[in-house]
Amino acid sequence: MGAADAVPGVSGGTVAFITGIYEELIHSLRQVDLSAAKILFSDGPKAFWAHINGSFLLALVGGIIFSLASFAHLIVYLLDTYPEMLWSFFFGLILASTWSVMRHIPRWDMNTLSFFILGTLSAYVVTSISPTQIEATSLMIFLAGSIAICAMILPGISGSFILLIMGLYGPILGAVKSFDLPVILLFMSGCVVGLLSFVRVLDWLFSNYKALTLAVLSGFLLGSLNKVWPWKYTTAYTVDRHGKEVPLVQDNISPFAYEALTGQNSFMVASLVLLIVGMALVLLLDSRDTQSG
Repeated sequence: MGAADAVPGVSGGTVAFITGIYEELIHSLRQVDLSAAKILFSDGPKAFWAHINGSFLLALVGGIIFSLASFAHLIVYLLDTYPEMLWSFFFGLILASTWSVMRHIPRWDMNTLSFFILGTLSAYVVTSISPTQIEATSLMIFLAGSIAICAMILPGISGSFILLIMGLYGPILGAVKSFDLPVILLFMSGCVVGLLSFVRVLDWLFSNYKALTLAVLSGFLLGSLNKVWPWKYTTAYTVDRHGKEVPLVQDNISPFAYEALTGQNSFMVASLVLLIVGMALVLLLDSRDTQSG
């Protein structure tokens, strides 16, 4: 999840769905509330730890931190050096994940189909929005944290991409690199408030409208493929805080058009192989989840 969230366009929530821990993650986060604090003071740390599913959350957070400190750097390197192949791998992951989520919907009717289409269109529209530039005020940094963390736990829409759309990806990343503590704490405060609020909504939806929720989430996954299409042609650039040109507006094109327009190797064969590997990985995890279930 940490490696995925380092890439603007891939959601850590997608990885949680692929590995079959999504609902447990949402429910465990939902348990972190005032009642958990009461249990801590009345029944002790052991009861509190069991109430919030502490071992699960500790393992998950530890894995995310480890990934951000190590593997995420490799992901960012590959994104800069071999973007076509990396996006192809993620495309395969998300495509197979869409089917994996859809198959858990017990019955399809007009309601589930409508919510699936709604989720697909919503993700497609969001991933088609051109980045803007918002002044990094204290309020906007707090709100950015609240919104980005919600996107992070939704399959198909990444928190880093939301920051990119808002024009705050650079300022937040710069604050982290320079260890600008006031900005980091403000952003993290927004993340905490947004996460603890949003997981309540998701947990309620899973408890009362599971089929419709899965339909929307599978639609999110399908619609997000617009963002992770491997071959893109940049039509507009912007300049980041270091004076480096970065893509601002990109169009999805075929690998043949990519080679003709850019003069660069599309790595089509290698990309297709990695796409299949990504799909196979999800199907393998999905089959193991089915057998264990």
